[in-house]
Amino acid sequence: MSQKIPIRITVNGIVHEREVEPRLLLADFLRHELELTGTHVGCEHGVCGACTVMVDGASARSCLLFAAQLDGARVTTVEGLVRDGDSQPIQDAFHENHALQCGYCTPGFLITLYEFLADNPEPTEQEVREALSGNLCRCTGYLNILKAVQDAAGRLRAAGLRPAVR
Repeated sequence: MSQKIPIRITVNGIVHEREVEPRLLLADFLRHELELTGTHVGCEHGVCGACTVMVDGASARSCLLFAAQLDGARVTTVEGLVRDGDSQPIQDAFHENHALQCGYCTPGFLITLYEFLADNPEPTEQEVREALSGNLCRCTGYLNILKAVQDAAGRLRAAGLRPAVR
């Protein structure tokens, strides 16, 4: 029998107060408690990147964090990237460059890229490859993903934007 821990966590701009089991993973909290199923669990070891979310502005593997650790934190999932019902340049670039594949890994790639392109708005192909090296696509469609990242970077620069999350 374990004692539940009260947490207050802001997810995609909405404050949630819950009592959680100490060992409840953030990925399971997001998917099962909040029904935000865009965060996927692939390897459950933090290797594949499918579970990547932003925690206080930095990308993190939600399968390696306990929800109880994040009391007071701000989390952004792939659902939080949509603004007023509209997709953002990175999402649009993925769609238009056929970088979505089966879509299972896509949320992890998108979250990773938000942080990366905010820090590096003019990446080289090698820098993009290194930034995405922690995310695995089992469809092995990396070329279209690379094209989408360069396209997204260009769109953001042309619009004078930087990726921003809630």
